[in-house]
Amino acid sequence: MSPEKIALLVILFPFIIAAIAWSLYWKGRALWKAARRNELMWFIAILVINTFGILEIVYIYWFTKEKKNVEMRQKQN
Repeated sequence: MSPEKIALLVILFPFIIAAIAWSLYWKGRALWKAARRNELMWFIAILVINTFGILEIVYIYWFTKEKKNVEMRQKQN
């Protein structure tokens, strides 16, 4: 392997590790929420589809809050 390729790998290695950590964090958090809410389809989608955390973030911040608001309204009535 040439010295240029080794240097490139050394430079990119921290970014690769950071990307893996980012993805694992969001995937784990979203899988946890989907499992706790008994949402099997979301759990399977998050588990199978690798979107670098985008699907997981959308699920956590968009879909879980929507359902929570509906549940709160039902309890008030």
